[in-house]
Amino acid sequence: MISVCLATCNGERFVAEQIASILQSPRVGELVVSDDGSVDRTRDIVLGFKDPRVRLLDGPHAGVVRNFEFLLTQARGDRIFLADQDDVWLPEKVEVMTAALDSADLVVSDCVVVDGALAVMQPSFFAARASGPGLLRNLTKNSFLGCCIAIDRRLLARALPFPSGIPMHDWWLGLVAQQFGRVAFIAKPLMLYRRHGANASSTSERSATGLWTRLRWRARLVRALLLRALRVG
Repeated sequence: MISVCLATCNGERFVAEQIASILQSPRVGELVVSDDGSVDRTRDIVLGFKDPRVRLLDGPHAGVVRNFEFLLTQARGDRIFLADQDDVWLPEKVEVMTAALDSADLVVSDCVVVDGALAVMQPSFFAARASGPGLLRNLTKNSFLGCCIAIDRRLLARALPFPSGIPMHDWWLGLVAQQFGRVAFIAKPLMLYRRHGANASSTSERSATGLWTRLRWRARLVRALLLRALRVG
């Protein structure tokens, strides 16, 4: 079964369009939505979808990283897709990425970067980010955009629980797959990645975080990978 893990928090503006784009694929077996304390109409919008595949849960109320960690513990499928609340999936996304998972533990696709009205800002996230495989490359500059990721369930044995202090869930999942499994980059854009000024992540923008903080993040990731290697063997 294919599970889609969708994290929400005050996403009423775009979440209906995103859910509709996900549910258009008959291969999606469940859409697990974890709401992290919305005070707008997000929950009502999710519940308005009468599709039996939709499952709404109360999130941990601890931020986006822990919300996705919680979602991964709740997903029932053998193949798991991550989703943000404000994007739009293209019709072939599930089919193409599921096929790629036959020979990989984690796949990440390209996407078109768009604004709030879906006008194109960058036709290729991969080109703008210089995305590609490699542990050192991705420690230096994260290529693993969470909303473009799908994983095989077997990766969770290495990835869960998330270490404390990691900067983002997608970076951790990508590095775990790069270190312990097989990674595939799909050059075809399979999603519209909406940037509208209120996103939970800022992967496509230049970081405003200080140098020492960024170095600490990378040190934590390296340490966590080493400890995970010792834990699992």
